[in-house]
Amino acid sequence: MRQDVGVARLASVPMQLRIRPFRGDRAVSGGLITRRQLQSAAWRRLFPQVYVEDAAFVPDDHRLWCEAAALLLPPGAAISGDSAAFLWGAASPRWNAPVTVTVPRSRRLESGPRLSVTCRTLPAEDVAEFGGLPVTTPLRTAFDLGRQSDRRRAIVALDAFLHHRMVEAGKLEAFARGRARWPGNRRLLERLAEAEPLTESPMETLLRLLITDAGLPRPFAQVEVTTDGGRWLARVDLAYPDLRIAIEYEGDHHRERDTFRRDITRKRTLEAAGWLVLRFTADDVLRRPADTVAMIAETLHRREARQPSASP
Repeated sequence: MRQDVGVARLASVPMQLRIRPFRGDRAVSGGLITRRQLQSAAWRRLFPQVYVEDAAFVPDDHRLWCEAAALLLPPGAAISGDSAAFLWGAASPRWNAPVTVTVPRSRRLESGPRLSVTCRTLPAEDVAEFGGLPVTTPLRTAFDLGRQSDRRRAIVALDAFLHHRMVEAGKLEAFARGRARWPGNRRLLERLAEAEPLTESPMETLLRLLITDAGLPRPFAQVEVTTDGGRWLARVDLAYPDLRIAIEYEGDHHRERDTFRRDITRKRTLEAAGWLVLRFTADDVLRRPADTVAMIAETLHRREARQPSASP
C-alpha cells in the first residue's frame, strides 16, 4: 500500500518540478501547480518562494542550495565567494554553509541562515555562467577570497585555484594591481607570494603554513624522490630534499586497508633510501600544532647536525 502511495505521489509531481529547486510563484502562475498543492508535504521550502521536491533522492548538498539561491538573484547579481569556489571545484564548504552571493547596491536581498549577501556592483566581465547559474569568474573569485581577513583561508583558496590551473598567478597579480585601492588588495598580493600551486589539498596548505608561521624553512611541495641512480621511489607532499626529510599529510582515506598497506611499503622504501618520513593527521595540524611544529623542528635540527660542515 505504501509503495502504491509513493508511485501515485510521483505521478502527481510535474516533470518540470522534479528534483531541482523552482520558484513557487512562477510554477503557480504557469499552471504547473496550485497554491494549495504548493503548501502540501510534497514540497520543501528552501527560501521565500523557492521550493524543491521533498524526496529522499533529492541531495541536500551545497549545489542544491546554490541552485535555489540563484532563483532569488536579481539582474547583475551572481553566486560569489566560497560558493563560487565550490562550483568551480576549488572549495568544499560544510554542508550547511550559507550560499554566498553578490548583488548590485541598487537591489535588495536579505541575508539569512543559508544566504550571505554582499552588496557590490559586479562588472559584466567578472560574471560567468556555470551550469546555468550566474557565478563570479575564477579570476574574480580568487581575487575576492584572497583579500578576506582570514589569512589561512585566503591562502587555501589561492592554492586551490592555482593548483587546478583555473587562475594564473601573473594574471591574478595584474588583476589586483589594476584595483590598487580596493580593500584588502595589499593582503592579496602578500598572500599570493605565500601560495603554492603544487599543493593538492587544503590540509596540505595548512600544514605548510603551520611550518612557515613557526619560523621554519618553507618545505618544497610535491617532491619527486629518486635514488642516487635516478630510479623513482615516491612523490611526497612536503620535503626538505637536502636533508632527506619527507612530511606527509594523512587524510581519512589513508585508513582504508589497501591504502594503509601501500603507505607502509612506501614508507619502508623511502627509509631504505635514507629518508626520514614524518606523517601527520588533521588532529596534529588543528589540535596539536605546537607538538607538530616541535617534532618537525627537532627533526630538522638533528638532520642538520649530521650534515658535514663546509670546508673553510
